[in-house]
Amino acid sequence: MKTKFLFLSLLMCLISNAQDIKFSTKDNDLKLATLPYYNYGRGLGLTSPDSIFQLNIRFRMQNRLGYLNNEGEEDAFDGQIRRLRLRFDGYVGNPKFLYAIQLSFAPGDVGAIEEGENINIIRDAVVFYRPNRHWSLAFGQTKLPGNRQRFNSSGALQLTDRSINNARFNIDRDFGFQAYFLNEKKDKFSYNIKSAVSTGNGRNVTKSPDDGFALTGRMELFPLGAFKKDGSNFEGDIAREEKIKILLSGTFHRNVKARQTQGQLGSDLFEKRTMESLLLDAMLKYNGWAVMSSYMNRTAQNPITYNPEDVTDFNYVFIGEGFDYQLSYLFSSNYEIIGRLSTQKVDQAIYLFAPNTKQYSLGVTKYFWEHAFKLQSEFTVDDLTYFNGSTKTNWYIRFQIEIGI
Repeated sequence: MKTKFLFLSLLMCLISNAQDIKFSTKDNDLKLATLPYYNYGRGLGLTSPDSIFQLNIRFRMQNRLGYLNNEGEEDAFDGQIRRLRLRFDGYVGNPKFLYAIQLSFAPGDVGAIEEGENINIIRDAVVFYRPNRHWSLAFGQTKLPGNRQRFNSSGALQLTDRSINNARFNIDRDFGFQAYFLNEKKDKFSYNIKSAVSTGNGRNVTKSPDDGFALTGRMELFPLGAFKKDGSNFEGDIAREEKIKILLSGTFHRNVKARQTQGQLGSDLFEKRTMESLLLDAMLKYNGWAVMSSYMNRTAQNPITYNPEDVTDFNYVFIGEGFDYQLSYLFSSNYEIIGRLSTQKVDQAIYLFAPNTKQYSLGVTKYFWEHAFKLQSEFTVDDLTYFNGSTKTNWYIRFQIEIGI
């Protein structure tokens, strides 16, 4: 009798709590509805039982070792944590309201720590509203819709870093409003329109407010339809396109009364300058092959600024133009061979202070888990030509491991 009573009591307890227990036949996992649900898709995900919020956590790390040979200097080894990033994204209250936060911790990401200046730990802190699948509105600090190579994550590169032209002419991150109209279709002509109104001062700036601003507009065309797995946002054909896919895109950017030598980047100018940038990109992928090309330039009137207290002290807007050409092939073994040629020509107004440059790069990458886990090796040569006709040749060999979730 006592045994029956205990059995009935246990049965009633299970029935009363059945609404809090869910059984998933997909992964044969018993889940309590009072706890968040976990998933291991793109990062580590947590979703509340009532779906009021979702949080995805991701990290990535780049460890790098290089050997540098710069003409006129002693050879040197360079070992560093090139990038260490932590990212959070998800939604709160409604899946139409999303957020993205990205923090950086490596010295090369944070930059030199100067007294009285901000530490650049925050890379992205932005809120999105997506009323439907076409429109996306953003407010906060994040990347501007600039050139393709900058818009791609640094973790989605084939070589160990972006080109010399991206380093000089990209428009990077800024704080402001952005609006995207996305209209990508699988096998039909598609297009995206992206725009931004921002401060023009770059990220994590708390200097005195001014009347400067920046306007950015970008158009992306997909003549043969969209790439597989969002392939326009990573380098190399790791998705192995079965049909030829092409991206043609262009960005125009105007930074009014910019305070830094490269708009959102660089050192401070002694006087504000208005700059304009034109950024053009082309990409083709098919059956393991990837071809990419880009053109970048920056223009400004009276680019040289002088210290009013010392005319021998000056700084200048980096103006000029550059081309990038990149070709790669991914073997069935997931080894990839990459070649890149970059040419950079500075404007005549600043040629006295900065050389023209040609950069040749050859790389081999082994993918273990797409771009999230890969080994990269690279050999790069820089040929520099100065205003007086003198030349200099620098080169480096680099090995890098990228890993993340």
